[in-house]
Amino acid sequence: MSGERIQRRLAAILASDVVGYSRLMGEDEVGTLAALKTLHRELIDPKVRERCGHLVKTTGDGALVEFASVVDAVHLSLPCGVTTLPWAAVVRGVPPSSVVEKE
Repeated sequence: MSGERIQRRLAAILASDVVGYSRLMGEDEVGTLAALKTLHRELIDPKVRERCGHLVKTTGDGALVEFASVVDAVHLSLPCGVTTLPWAAVVRGVPPSSVVEKE
């Protein structure tokens, strides 16, 4: 192992997932994708910006969002669990994590 020091910082990572996404895609792929796009555009993306979050990755129905504060992550997760889309129950987790910074 080299003597190079790895830069780390503490961050809150919000992990979200739409409940029943595979079933919904099987029932109505076009409608589910349109509703998910609407959910991101009208609710999730504005709230991430409002709380100074950074969208790290999306995977179909899932998303990883990084925050400097657990408080900001929780404030984002609460309104996103209640939406106007009847099927969009969102599972969330907010573990404080050590993040390795890339150069």
